[in-house]
Amino acid sequence: MPDFRRHFHPGGTFFFTVVTHQRAPFLCDPTARSLLRQLVRCCQTRWPFTMEAVVLLPDHLHAIWTLPPGDAEYSKRWGWIKKEFTCIWLTSDSALPRQTQGRGRDRYRSVWQRKFWEHTVRSDVDFRRHMEYIHFNPIKHGLARCPHEWPWSSFHRWVRQGIYDQGWACSCEQSRRAGCASHPKSLSFEDIADSVGE
Repeated sequence: MPDFRRHFHPGGTFFFTVVTHQRAPFLCDPTARSLLRQLVRCCQTRWPFTMEAVVLLPDHLHAIWTLPPGDAEYSKRWGWIKKEFTCIWLTSDSALPRQTQGRGRDRYRSVWQRKFWEHTVRSDVDFRRHMEYIHFNPIKHGLARCPHEWPWSSFHRWVRQGIYDQGWACSCEQSRRAGCASHPKSLSFEDIADSVGE
């Protein structure tokens, strides 16, 4: 079990779920990934925060951010990222034209769901549950067999830092050959996501 106690920062750590409009599966597109990465870094320069964990899936992402002490303005940050992404994405060759029926008169093309889900992380246990939820999410959605197989996840950074073992929650033959047989062959979604939102 990973030990995250030294990574939890009381008072300013938040878990987020951000979803594309009508679950359009474009977030893993190379252009979308590059643009999102660039905008997150630019946002961190303007309004600092630490990205503790993130997983990017085709139609949504999960992230844990830690904001500076006394700062809880995550809505400003997400609002800016989503707005800037939308402006640039809709002019790219990769963008699919999307127009909502309710806003057809205004020729409004949506990219993101209007709102996002937020949870304030309140303890080390809460932090661990959300970290594990994030890194198990590609398996939950059938996109990978093991966390190490999904490339767009902070799991790999945490492995490099020695917090996760490469074989955490792994069930593949490659990991067993690499000496990870002592780790669970699989973890149930309920084990990982107890008290964690979608």
